Amino acid sequence: MREVLKRAFATQKRRRLWAVALLAHTIGGVCFWHLLPQPLFSEPLSAVVEARDGTLLSARIASDGQWRFPPTAAVPVKFRRALIVYEDKRFEAHAGVDLLAIARAARLNLRRGRVVSGGSTLTMQLARLARGDKARTLPAKLVETALALRLETAYDKDELLALYASHAPFGGNVVGLEAAAWRYFGRDPATLSWAEAATLAVLPNNPALVHLKRNRARLAAKRDALLHRLHAAGDLDAESLDLALSEPLTAEPHDLPDFAPHLLDTLRAQNPREHRFVTTLDARLQVEATQLVREHSANLARQNVHNAAAIVVDNRTFEVLAYVGNSSGNGDIPLFLAKGDGPAAGPLAISRPGEAGNGPERPVPRGHAVDIIRRPRSTGSILKPMLYAAMLQDGLLTPRMLLPDVPTHYDGFSPENFDRQYRGAVRADEALAHSLNVPAVRMLKTYGVARFANLLRDAGMRTLTRPSDDYGLTLVLGGAEGNLWDISGMYASLADVARAGPAERDPRFHELTVLAGAPARERGPTPIETGAAWLTLETLLEVPRPGEEGNWRSFASSRRIAWKTGTSWGLRDGWAVGNTSRYTVGVWVGNASGEGRPGLTGSTMAAPLMFGLFNVMPRSEWFDMPVHALRRIETCENDGYLANGTCETTSVWMPRASHFDLLTPHNLDVHLDAGQHRVNGDCESPGNMTRAGWFVLPPAEEFYYRRAHAEYRPLPAMRPDCLGGRNGRAALAVIYPDTNARVLIPSELDGTRGRAIFEAVHRRRDARVYWHLDDKYLGETHTFHQQSLDVDPGEHILTLVDDQGERVARRFEALATRN
Repeated sequence: MREVLKRAFATQKRRRLWAVALLAHTIGGVCFWHLLPQPLFSEPLSAVVEARDGTLLSARIASDGQWRFPPTAAVPVKFRRALIVYEDKRFEAHAGVDLLAIARAARLNLRRGRVVSGGSTLTMQLARLARGDKARTLPAKLVETALALRLETAYDKDELLALYASHAPFGGNVVGLEAAAWRYFGRDPATLSWAEAATLAVLPNNPALVHLKRNRARLAAKRDALLHRLHAAGDLDAESLDLALSEPLTAEPHDLPDFAPHLLDTLRAQNPREHRFVTTLDARLQVEATQLVREHSANLARQNVHNAAAIVVDNRTFEVLAYVGNSSGNGDIPLFLAKGDGPAAGPLAISRPGEAGNGPERPVPRGHAVDIIRRPRSTGSILKPMLYAAMLQDGLLTPRMLLPDVPTHYDGFSPENFDRQYRGAVRADEALAHSLNVPAVRMLKTYGVARFANLLRDAGMRTLTRPSDDYGLTLVLGGAEGNLWDISGMYASLADVARAGPAERDPRFHELTVLAGAPARERGPTPIETGAAWLTLETLLEVPRPGEEGNWRSFASSRRIAWKTGTSWGLRDGWAVGNTSRYTVGVWVGNASGEGRPGLTGSTMAAPLMFGLFNVMPRSEWFDMPVHALRRIETCENDGYLANGTCETTSVWMPRASHFDLLTPHNLDVHLDAGQHRVNGDCESPGNMTRAGWFVLPPAEEFYYRRAHAEYRPLPAMRPDCLGGRNGRAALAVIYPDTNARVLIPSELDGTRGRAIFEAVHRRRDARVYWHLDDKYLGETHTFHQQSLDVDPGEHILTLVDDQGERVARRFEALATRN
């Protein structure tokens, strides 16, 4: 019985031991599993922006003052081999702990009588970096060993090596291989030479002891020893070893590239949780654009214009290829554009303002940190092509249609052309090519402000946030604000729509994209179709170019560029946007502060930079004529309206879907007697009358048109005995005020009421015009028909009568200003 109890007790004891062992094993396993920190590293990261090929363009230091780039998944071959040979030659074979290395380290430490080697593997060093514990005690070593084993179960060897390379210290405030390669050698890690890779491989082992400036001899010795070991391992042949050993150590840290600082800041603000931004930018084009903007800005600064921005877009993908948000400077930064083993492409450097020859003066703050590309600014005339295209598409005008260019007044708004001149009447395409304001405002009046504002919103102009009535007719002249991003996107979409083939039934406007892998988002149905877009770009080819570009048609090598400028009121903003079939270039110049400067116009200050950017870009063919989207119509040659049988005709191209149906109002069928007077059947027999077609403009248009067109023949006078018939053609017209106008009466400096200037025109230069205000006779005028009148506030009727009895009247309301 005792033996039975004894065996039972022993069995129960073994079971308890097994249970305890199982529990301990379970607890140990759970602890081991949870030993891995989540996340493994939580230190703040630098923000970096890269070109489409991975070239670094700009970087910002982390919030803790360290250059710590976001981790990468790949480690370049040269650095990988150098690091493994130097730190952990059995890295590929062990499971996180190298017992042979520990035994060797113990033997070495006993022999030296102090700790000279820890036997740590790269995985154990990664564990120490993850823990952030710099203590090198036995307990710390045991924890690092356990964590190393855990890391080996969570990551493969490539991932472990990439984590180590991204978080190892490289001296000073430089953390990680990528930051170190740029800081010490000014290039991407993939382009490092063997000597440079070996230099960086020895730094994490003791970055404080081995320094680029101090202990250079020791650093060189460590580097050279590692190069010999790499040669022994078969990584370098004898010739490569000699070349590597002959390379001098780098002497000074390099400034990091800063070719897209404004884009980086904008992307960080839009994506605060992201740290690495791979963009669609072309590295070489970005460098060249930065250089051009800087040089152009240096010239403009002499005229106290201190800011400029530029953007380049691929019209087929809507990817941004260059993005220079402002004219702020960066240093003498070499940028290696070739990927691979060594700097095959050579550096592109941009000089730093203030270096040798530029003077030591400190820069004055000029708003250079502002990303102008995204900042709303007054648009000037840059939106006129969109209105022109929309009206072509809707059949509201033809390219050759005459538009009035005379003094114009709409409820207190009196637009003027930039040159303060009037042409009487001007073709629609010429009005756009010469950016005439008065015809543009009249076009908008016809098309409708609300309708145009909606079209712009549909086309991608996101800055139109106010009700349409707030903008009024000034919308087409700069009364609204736009940014270079949206406006360049609209022009790029216009070019893309213009090149759409017959198979593309529904071409769309698109939003721009600057992040790689993010396709351009389509907008709604296109507000402008292929035919209208192509005709508009053809018209923009005729915009006069500045300076040496003015003779571009004389050279077969010249580029065909459709372009438009804009200048805001007060000379505060200068715009220039141009298209080829493949690229769109947008430029803004001005002062970020909004200060205007004399001579600050789109043509004089923005256009030269735009053409300079086109000159460094690949050539592209002009648009093919989209015959499938066009049709011909017959119009009068002299006014661009549909012919009525009284004019010489010509055919013009129009969008296929448009329905232009306006008959010419300017070509009359008149009858003349032998003395070239107009007659009719009431005063002359048919046999004595000669029939003739005559081009006649309304009086106000004729008055200004005749100044520039000596060939214009006024309508012959009616024979005195035939004055009963006037063929519906008025000879007298009031220019100001318009019917039912509200006239603001100014106040003089002394507070007295000022006078209003009223104006009329007459077809006959020798005509006399008699002026009446309400029931009061004011006097007569001849040749130049103007009156300066003292008008009481309230409603009035202005009546004019000429010497042949023709009468015209205008009702208006006078408003007094308040001091």
